[in-house]
Amino acid sequence: MSLIVACKNKNGIVLAADSKSMDMDASGEIRELQVTRMVQLSRNAAILAGGAAEGESMALSLKSFVQSEGLSDIQDVYGAALPFLASEYDRYMRKACELLPLDPIHQIHFILAGYTEKDAQNPYRLYMIWTKKKLPQLDGDEITLAFAVPRIMKLEYKLNRLCRGNAALDLIRAEIQKSLEKQAQMQQEIGAPFHFAYVTEAGFQKA
Repeated sequence: MSLIVACKNKNGIVLAADSKSMDMDASGEIRELQVTRMVQLSRNAAILAGGAAEGESMALSLKSFVQSEGLSDIQDVYGAALPFLASEYDRYMRKACELLPLDPIHQIHFILAGYTEKDAQNPYRLYMIWTKKKLPQLDGDEITLAFAVPRIMKLEYKLNRLCRGNAALDLIRAEIQKSLEKQAQMQQEIGAPFHFAYVTEAGFQKA
């Protein structure tokens, strides 16, 4: 399991992620791993990788691809990321299912975040990339204000209220941190260290 959170307002984007993942070896034994779920892709874009530990390597592969293509604007990054990640995910699922039956532990999802100079009215963008369809393939949807995976409705309600009021990013970060710490106490599958970052007009920066 994992916990990733993203939200936005006129001041920018706040991103958060835990570091714990559960994986299954060829014998069917579940093991606990520490992974990097937040990866900066460019000056103006970043990705959160939730679910199976393999999401980390997929995010890092995407970073190499984005940099090799010279992409920075989130709209350009998203246009390239969706087919790239879909291909990586399909390859991963084929390999995983050669060893073990399809299981929820194999699921991977992403939140892509960033800044665009192409739309002054809506410069901050969030995209959920996930297995939207029944078949194990990735698809994308834009996130309006705030989203957490897995869904934590109380947190999302607070974040939507703060974002509609264009609260300071530091205030929003503090609210998310409290929720992550509480979830870690209640759920063994979620754990520190927690990572936070902002995306603003100045670009990506760790918080």
